Amino acid sequence: MVSFKQENLNPTIINLMSHFSTIKTRFKCKSTLLKSLQVLGHETEEDVLLENPQGHDHKRWNVCVALNDEVGFKLNKNTGEYELVAELDTWDFDVPVQRFIDRLTQQYAEQMILSKIEEQGFQVQERTVGTCGTVELSVGRWA
Repeated sequence: MVSFKQENLNPTIINLMSHFSTIKTRFKCKSTLLKSLQVLGHETEEDVLLENPQGHDHKRWNVCVALNDEVGFKLNKNTGEYELVAELDTWDFDVPVQRFIDRLTQQYAEQMILSKIEEQGFQVQERTVGTCGTVELSVGRWA
């Protein structure tokens, strides 16, 4: 059985740039980030220039992965990690930014584990979600 929590992947706001904020994450694998966003029901586009919201005039950002014209992820070349870039004043997802990051972080961790499990020839036998949101995976491999 494999279980995981998101604690070691918690994000931090590292920089406020005019109105776009950059939120540091621990996401390093673009394909896993894309898969995680898709599992959570988000459509994504790659290599997008984020737009200024109406009435805002500040620096525009090129992002590697975009969820819409005002939210995306850019690669920090110094750390090799993707950072969330968002106009927090106009955030209009169904959950607050921190809850969005928490859900994405948990899904990212699960996708990373699933890819490692597959690489090693295992298959998920059972997946359970505890009341506190902890995910447990039971895996097996046929000899």
